Amino acid sequence: MPAQEGHTPPLVSFLAGGVAGGVEALATFPMEFAKTRVQLRTQSGGQSSKNPFLVVARVFRNEGVRAMYKGCSTLVVGSIAKDGVRFLSFDAIKKAFADPNTGAMSPLRNLLAGMCTGVVASTFAVTPTERVKTALIDDARHAKRFRSSLHAVRLIYQEHGIIGMYHGYAGTTLKQAGATAFRMGTYNILKDFEQTHDIQQTTATNFANGAVAGIVTTYATQPFDTMKTRSQSAKGASTVDAFKSILADDGVKAFWRGTTMRLGRTVFSGGILFTVYEQLVAILNPVLK
Repeated sequence: MPAQEGHTPPLVSFLAGGVAGGVEALATFPMEFAKTRVQLRTQSGGQSSKNPFLVVARVFRNEGVRAMYKGCSTLVVGSIAKDGVRFLSFDAIKKAFADPNTGAMSPLRNLLAGMCTGVVASTFAVTPTERVKTALIDDARHAKRFRSSLHAVRLIYQEHGIIGMYHGYAGTTLKQAGATAFRMGTYNILKDFEQTHDIQQTTATNFANGAVAGIVTTYATQPFDTMKTRSQSAKGASTVDAFKSILADDGVKAFWRGTTMRLGRTVFSGGILFTVYEQLVAILNPVLK
């Protein structure tokens, strides 16, 4: 969790983190949808726009607004689980990394705690839900086999077994470890700096800190996000195969494909996530502490 004055109970961290994650995912899904479409391989070698804004306009014109929310419910459910687990586990893991004498957390210790938290979140929440979300978006372009999120889960399990739900695990875990380290670490560093310099913590500062954390996170972890998306397409692929196919498509710069739309999402998502989290903690703490 972000640095708080006093102790935040585990239940408060879990509930506030989960609700904040769900709100953030719902609010920013169209940008996530466009980023995912840009990153997926074009059917039959045809040409497809690499501009996420043109992708959104084309999907809206040809497939309607409902198509832009394909996989949204899966992402919202996954985000509730992911951020609930992430804020809760960060609390516990942070204690293990705290200085044994002072209990203080240096920037490096914050980053290491965030990395470990990302691995936990990827294993128990992020990889399976991201696999289903990405498969739904990819399937909607071509085969249209999946009728719903539950139907997609059933078919993936029938065809690939439980391992099918973990296609892209390596890329997702690398992304989550890096993203959580940079997002939580940057937010905590900024908040600690502001508290040291007596800068009041308001909704505006919470949002700004979260937005800056989102920018840092995006550029640092975009290659892992691109590999994850390619691995978790409807057909599925290993992380090594995804790496090779991305490199073959457009060279090294292809690993940063979708950055524009992801950056737009992570700036807003970081601001929304931490702002909603801080507000919910303030409401729930007196009730559940």
